[in-house]
Amino acid sequence: MKEILEKANHLSKPPKVGEIVEGEVIGMEKASVFVDLGPWGTGIIYGREFFDAKEKLKTIKIGDKVFAKVIDLENEEGYIELSIASAGKEIVLENLRQKKEKGETVKVKILKANKGGLVCEIEGLDAFLPVSQLSQEHYPKVEGGDTTRILRELQNFIGKELEVKILNILPHAGQVILSEKAREADEMKEILKNYKIGDKVQGEITGLAVFGAFMKFPLSSKASQKEKGASAGKGKEIIEGLIHISELDWKIVEDPSDVVKVGQKVKAQIIDISNGKVSLSLKALKKDPWEGIEKKYKKGDIVQGKVTKLNPFGAFVEILPAVKHAHPSIQGLCHISEFGSQNKIQDVLKIEKKYSFEILTLEPREHRMSLRLVEK
Repeated sequence: MKEILEKANHLSKPPKVGEIVEGEVIGMEKASVFVDLGPWGTGIIYGREFFDAKEKLKTIKIGDKVFAKVIDLENEEGYIELSIASAGKEIVLENLRQKKEKGETVKVKILKANKGGLVCEIEGLDAFLPVSQLSQEHYPKVEGGDTTRILRELQNFIGKELEVKILNILPHAGQVILSEKAREADEMKEILKNYKIGDKVQGEITGLAVFGAFMKFPLSSKASQKEKGASAGKGKEIIEGLIHISELDWKIVEDPSDVVKVGQKVKAQIIDISNGKVSLSLKALKKDPWEGIEKKYKKGDIVQGKVTKLNPFGAFVEILPAVKHAHPSIQGLCHISEFGSQNKIQDVLKIEKKYSFEILTLEPREHRMSLRLVEK
């Protein structure tokens, strides 16, 4: 606010259209208010500007100081036309900009929920907290990403207060985008200083989503002591990290529930720590089935395989060892080009059925094997 007035109230310069000025109310009529602007003359709030701010003007009396926005330097009667409503919005936006720049935390009350997130108000402006900006604790962990169930989870927040940070301000839309995740990130950054990539942690699966599984694990003794000392017992007692679907297993995972269940106790390895978030991996603690695979197979070999999935690229095939349990399962791809069309591949190959395939290429480092169906 100080910066706005410094631009507008410099005595050597008259105000400009769009600037915020401060003045004293010197007169009030049925549909107009007169404001003394000192050396610049007299301002007037009337017409549409009066009715837009009618409720606020009811509480104003002669002698009160008001902030207003200049919308015309001189009307037909020689007054400077002012807007209280526009000034209020400008002042609010400036205050919010400053809070955003300082990284301040604000409390908001949730008014509504939709499939995209939570709706609230901040200083009279519409505000929105997207699902993606919820903390991991509050993120709706819905298996399969069912939007109806996500909405039901979000509706539980209506009427509650959440601590958030201002992520973005959209002046033209009169909307503020909020983030609970950003507030949590600052706290987590300090806690996660006690961990490093490669650390192994024991925890519990707390939720599943289409993109992976959430896992909570207790603070290390070092982190716990530091956190208690810093926050007098108000800090986190557990950390929640994400195991991305690609880190659940070495095999291709379509649904996280095929690998883990909510409540299951698991051991994971920290593979990334950034922006107050921790990424975990289950497969990092499992033997890579592709390790040494070139000693067992080579280009041109005929192998038995079970079709596990059909998609627009072709068929994923689980290679079956000649001797049961001789090695962990690996998957190859029989490309759609081997069949000509998706309809043809669906006619020829059936999921869970076994067929003979020829290995066309084998790239262990890239975990890639391409196959060709051997016609019987």
